[in-house]
Amino acid sequence: MEYRQFGRTGIKVSSLTLGCMMFGGKTTPGDSYDIIDRALDAGINFLDTANVYSIGRSEEATGEALKRNGKRNKIVLATKVHGKMGEDVNDLGNSRRHIIEQCEASLRRLQTDYIDLYQIHRPDPHIPIDETLRALDDLVRSGKVRYLGTSTFAAWQFVESLWVSKELGLNRFVCEQPPYNLLDRRIERELLPMCRTYGIATIPWSPLAGGLLTGKYTRGMEPPEGSRFADTQNAFQARRLNDRIYDVVDGIEPMAKEKGVSLSQFALAWVMQQPGVTSPIIGPRTMEQLEDNLPAADSTFTDEEFRAINRVIRRGESVAPFYEADFGPHPYRV
Repeated sequence: MEYRQFGRTGIKVSSLTLGCMMFGGKTTPGDSYDIIDRALDAGINFLDTANVYSIGRSEEATGEALKRNGKRNKIVLATKVHGKMGEDVNDLGNSRRHIIEQCEASLRRLQTDYIDLYQIHRPDPHIPIDETLRALDDLVRSGKVRYLGTSTFAAWQFVESLWVSKELGLNRFVCEQPPYNLLDRRIERELLPMCRTYGIATIPWSPLAGGLLTGKYTRGMEPPEGSRFADTQNAFQARRLNDRIYDVVDGIEPMAKEKGVSLSQFALAWVMQQPGVTSPIIGPRTMEQLEDNLPAADSTFTDEEFRAINRVIRRGESVAPFYEADFGPHPYRV
C-alpha cells in the first residue's frame, strides 16, 4: 500500500480510504468488523464515516470494530457533521449548536476521545462560514478534533473559508471530499486545481459512481434487483442512470480487459492516479467487494492509456451528475 502526504499536514494516509457508510446498515455489525480488519491488514490506515450514515449506526459499528482490534491509534479516523439527526428544527446544518452537539455524540458512538478529521458534510448557505469555523476551531483547541475538512464544497466556497480562517486566526480546512469518477470529471475544472494550489488533500467519494462503473449495469437491461439504481422511481438516481453512461462504460471496458483487471479496478485506479488526488474512498458492502477493490492499488496507466480514456470522456466533462455543491443564495452575502 502506498502512503501519501495528507495535504499540508504532517500525517500520511493510505492511497485508498475505507468508507464505512454501509456499516451498521446494509452491512451487519459482524461483517463490518471483518471488513475493517481485512482493510487494515491490507495496509489501509484511513477510515471515513459520518454521523448521518444509518443515523449513527455506522459510527457505532466503526467504533466497536476499532475497540475490538485495538488499532484505534494506528488509523486516521474521519467523520462528518451536517445532516439531519433528529426531528427538532435545529437538528441539522452547520450552526455552532449542531456542530458542538454532534461532535460529542460522534465521540461517544466512535468510542474515542478524539476525531482525526472532522468534516462539514455539505455547504450550508444559511449559516455564515465564520460561525461554522469558530465552532470547529474551538473543537480543535479543546483536543477533541485534530484536523478539519469539507465535503462537496465548490472551489469558491473552500477559498472563502481559507480567507475567513486567515482573517480571524482560526484553524483552516485541510481537506476536501468531492465526488469524482469517470462519469463526472467536473472537479477538474476548478476544484482540483484549487486544491493543488493551496495544498489541500482530496479524498474523492464515489470513485465507482455508486456502482455504475462496476460492470453490473448493462445497456438495455433492467438494473439488478437490490442495487441502488433498481428504484426507477427515484428521480435523483434516474438522472445518473442515463443512456450516456453506457457510452463511457462501453469505451473503457475493452481497456480494462486488455489490462487484465475488472472494470471497477480500472475505474478506481484511474481516480487514484489523477493529479491532486490523495486517497479515493471505497465503500464496500461485502467482503467480496473489498477484495475486488484492493488490487486497484497495484494498477498503473501509461500516457497513451490516459489519452485513450480522455477520448472516451473528455477532461472536465460529465455524463452523470455527482458534483452538486450547494450554490443557493446566501442570506448573509450581498
